Amino acid sequence: MSASPREITQLLLRWREGDGRALDQLMPHVYQELRRIARHYMATERRDHTLQSTALINEAYLRLIEYKEVEWNDRTHFFAVASQAMRRVLVDHARARLRSKRGGGAPKASLEQVAVAVDTPRLDLIALDRALTALAEIDPRKSRVVELRYFGGLTVEETAEVLEVAPLTVMRDWRAAKAWLLRTLTEGTPGAPSP
Repeated sequence: MSASPREITQLLLRWREGDGRALDQLMPHVYQELRRIARHYMATERRDHTLQSTALINEAYLRLIEYKEVEWNDRTHFFAVASQAMRRVLVDHARARLRSKRGGGAPKASLEQVAVAVDTPRLDLIALDRALTALAEIDPRKSRVVELRYFGGLTVEETAEVLEVAPLTVMRDWRAAKAWLLRTLTEGTPGAPSP
């Protein structure tokens, strides 16, 4: 049986206050959603990827245990942070793979792949990570919108709740960020995203 959003929030608050058992109680209630997020991530990876969804969840879990200072707001915030942890695991995994190949072989995103920016599978995760990092320096909110929507799988409404903005603002930021990412990933020239 799944816990209510309120029960999940209470477990998060207990975890933040130092109750290690709260995290153990939380995980069975959020595992299916974490699995959905992990499957979403893995769908964008190459077929011969050595990391499986379960391993991705486990690695993210180990990173979440380290997040002792996070001011958990609610279940949506937890999933946003969990999806960010999964993104970091995948980027670190991709970087390690490239290092093992001595820096070669990273596929470039084609114009077709980038045409829908972050909505398409097989996008070069390292290039996307670099582009999102560059976007965060110019416009942190737009970068967070992409992170929450694409990597976290959050809806427009959930993203608006996490960022404490209107859903219309999220949709506007989402469109502008995708256009900026398209330009950056195809041309390699970061610039300020338009409003």
